[in-house]
Amino acid sequence: MSTTQSERLRELLEPLVSSQGLDLEEIEVDSVGRKRVLRVVVDSDEGADLDAIADVSRALSAKLDETDAMGQGEYTLEVGTPGAERELREHRHYVRATGRLVRFQVGDGDELVARIVTVDEEGVDVEVPGVKGRKPTARRLAFEDIAKARVQVEFNRKDKKDEKDMKEEEEA
Repeated sequence: MSTTQSERLRELLEPLVSSQGLDLEEIEVDSVGRKRVLRVVVDSDEGADLDAIADVSRALSAKLDETDAMGQGEYTLEVGTPGAERELREHRHYVRATGRLVRFQVGDGDELVARIVTVDEEGVDVEVPGVKGRKPTARRLAFEDIAKARVQVEFNRKDKKDEKDMKEEEEA
């Protein structure tokens, strides 16, 4: 997809996505045989449920139908969320990943898997899990030192609600 088409699609679709209370994260056009697929990735601080995805999908579809942004050929519109192992690129991505386990590639080439504790304008405070029964350690990563960051899937992750319930049980 040409940069001009990508920019034109972003300019056209971003206001609609924002009006639905969501952020436009990515736009991608792929050719699949004779058809084209327009993939739009949206998200918000609270996440995007199926109703929100359906609403924004209908709004985008109507807008695309009334313009020639996709040209005259057939295309399929797919609207979704970033997925479980999303790459963190923007400040808001790091904020949304607070409490999650993330694989960081830092500037010196090292890899680090740590849980994001807090995020500010300069970087992130993380907790590096202890090895072989040792306690976790705190570490500070400046955004300028992070080459790449990707959320990791955790099947047995404790939610904040679970942690709160456990603390209440301990106190009782």
